[in-house]
Amino acid sequence: MPAVNTSTPDSLGRGPSFLGRLRGLQADGALVFITLIWGVTFVVVKDALSYADPFTFLSLRFGVGAVALSALAGRQVLNPTNLRHGALLATFLFLGFALQTWGLTFTTPSRSAFITGMAVLFVPLLSLLVFRRAPKPAALVGVAMSAAGLYLLTRPAPGEGGGWLNLGELLSLGCAVAYAAHITFTERYASKDGVLGMVAVQLWGVALMSAACLPFVTRRVEWQPSLVMAVLVCGLLPSAFAISVQTWAQARTSAVRAAVIYALEPVFASIYSVVLGYERLGAPEAMGGGLILLGVLVAELGSPAWAWWKSRRVRGQG
Repeated sequence: MPAVNTSTPDSLGRGPSFLGRLRGLQADGALVFITLIWGVTFVVVKDALSYADPFTFLSLRFGVGAVALSALAGRQVLNPTNLRHGALLATFLFLGFALQTWGLTFTTPSRSAFITGMAVLFVPLLSLLVFRRAPKPAALVGVAMSAAGLYLLTRPAPGEGGGWLNLGELLSLGCAVAYAAHITFTERYASKDGVLGMVAVQLWGVALMSAACLPFVTRRVEWQPSLVMAVLVCGLLPSAFAISVQTWAQARTSAVRAAVIYALEPVFASIYSVVLGYERLGAPEAMGGGLILLGVLVAELGSPAWAWWKSRRVRGQG
């Protein structure tokens, strides 16, 4: 069979990167789906913390996910590369959860949500440092729009008080950096094969590090059916399943695009919370959600749209 010349456009005029773009869109669609899962289960986590302290819940949740994935991954869990990369990613993931939880004891949920969402701003900087690659202009515009939308969606309400850069805000800022590092290094270490093994190592790492914190915190567990259900649901869906899909998808797309998509999490969480009657959103929050959605679209479609427009201009001038 003769070799296929991948540098030649096909009969539809599509360039050699068409399949790559298609795979990237599939990966980004998968990231939107798991971000929806994370946003919806945010309410489940909030209810579960009424029956257990954060570190006990994290130990149980990630322990369930680790056991489930280890059963599926088998010997992949003990692969030296998976152990090494998974341990590093587990450290960033644990620091994100721990710093966010600690910061919430000194600041308000809305401030914590906004500062944590600033991970979308740190990812381009870390990507530049780690990969020595500047993000595309469309992705940076999407980042800026998403950051503005996050502010409108989660900005502190009047009278909440608390100046910027107090202890709670600094801890939340550290959480944002940790999450940004997890997103960035997931792109670097994500493999197109053996995903389950590396994710299982991450889940074991977070579970064990959370358990190691228990002697230093006030422990509280009320074994209610809703807590057991939350542990099972969060262990299997947003932990085992979603982080596995995240790792698979980030092997096929950029960290910056992933970060912009993850900014949709508070949008999905807010919509679900409104549907359940937990809160009501005003015009600024709706505008913030719209800006985040627009930012995702710009990051996704900006570069192809610009390339198409330039090709039209070149053909028109010819």
